[in-house]
Amino acid sequence: MIFKKIKKHLQENKKLHKINNNVLKELDWANVYHDSIRGKQALENLGLNIGRWAGSYPFFYVLNRILNDYKPKNIIEFGLGESSKFISTYVENYLQDSNHFIIEQDEDWKNIFISRFQLTNKSVVKILPIEKKNIKGYTVNCYKDIDKNINQKFDLYIVDGPFGSDNYSRYDIVLLTEKLTANDEFIIIIDDYDREGEKQTVDELIKMFNQKNINIHKGIYSGVKSVLILASEKYKYIKSL
Repeated sequence: MIFKKIKKHLQENKKLHKINNNVLKELDWANVYHDSIRGKQALENLGLNIGRWAGSYPFFYVLNRILNDYKPKNIIEFGLGESSKFISTYVENYLQDSNHFIIEQDEDWKNIFISRFQLTNKSVVKILPIEKKNIKGYTVNCYKDIDKNINQKFDLYIVDGPFGSDNYSRYDIVLLTEKLTANDEFIIIIDDYDREGEKQTVDELIKMFNQKNINIHKGIYSGVKSVLILASEKYKYIKSL
């Protein structure tokens, strides 16, 4: 009996230590993020609610570095939220030649959002409601008819929607990137990579790229949550941002 109690106590301490370590890393990333936007007044003055359902500090740091260093022309984002405010502000002030396309599942949320924040006219929101799809035997939340509504390729894919699924979460990114070839250069950001469903989707992405002979570079940035970056050869230094 005493050994079971000791084992349970050790397991609880190990779990608590991991949580505390992740929080400390998140605080460190917060400082790194704020340093990275220094001098960009529009971003410094932008009110953001970082964390919880929104992207974490590693997410926003990586997003800022990609927008600043690589200046993507065509950006697609899954999910309307805090990162939409960040990207729209960036496009309006620092990337005037870029376009920002947002897919959102909820018309009501879109109306609430735009009543509080004015997106640049280069940030376009498309409503695609959630539908349940069978992906490899699992029920997965997907955007309805995304492959019929989105026909172009993008330089930057940001995956933070729709609502996550236990397995093969946010699988729409696989459908959208099937059209990519070895001649395309791109970056994919996947939030919530600490979750099993997102990891399964990433495994499918990498398998698909390998089949297409597309050389992929991978970077992981972790705090309270983890962010995964996949990139083609041109953007290989995303592993060390």
